[in-house]
Amino acid sequence: MPAETPIPPSAPGLGPLRSAPPGLPEATLAPPVVAESGDPFAALRVVGLLARIERGRPVRIADIVDRLNATHLDWIFAPSVVADVAVRLQANWMADYRNSSGITIEDGSYGPTIEIEDSSRVDPWIVRQAEREAAACRNRLTAFSRLDRAAGEG
Repeated sequence: MPAETPIPPSAPGLGPLRSAPPGLPEATLAPPVVAESGDPFAALRVVGLLARIERGRPVRIADIVDRLNATHLDWIFAPSVVADVAVRLQANWMADYRNSSGITIEDGSYGPTIEIEDSSRVDPWIVRQAEREAAACRNRLTAFSRLDRAAGEG
């Protein structure tokens, strides 16, 4: 009769992992995200697109929403989220340059529009706005990484 190998008692820690069974799908799928006002991850995506739109001409908020939804397939952007980011950018522009001509938000004949002035000061300024949003994203990720539990205790 062969000698039985004793089963080691349970101990803290996860031992070495076996190879994945053949055909096991990767767990890299991410859930869809509904963009919310005030969320820096959504704002960063909106600012990133606004940095690329044509300057000196009104662009419909609806067209910006459509492009965001087509570009970021795992996100859903609403016009209100894009408008909130645009209003915040407009307020930041007014605080920085003391005029409202840089970013204009109006109701056009086809719906709300945003127009960004065509000047050399816009690109560096909008990059700083995007950097601010990216820093807020990193801060949120850092705070999240410090949590021990889903309930938020850290």
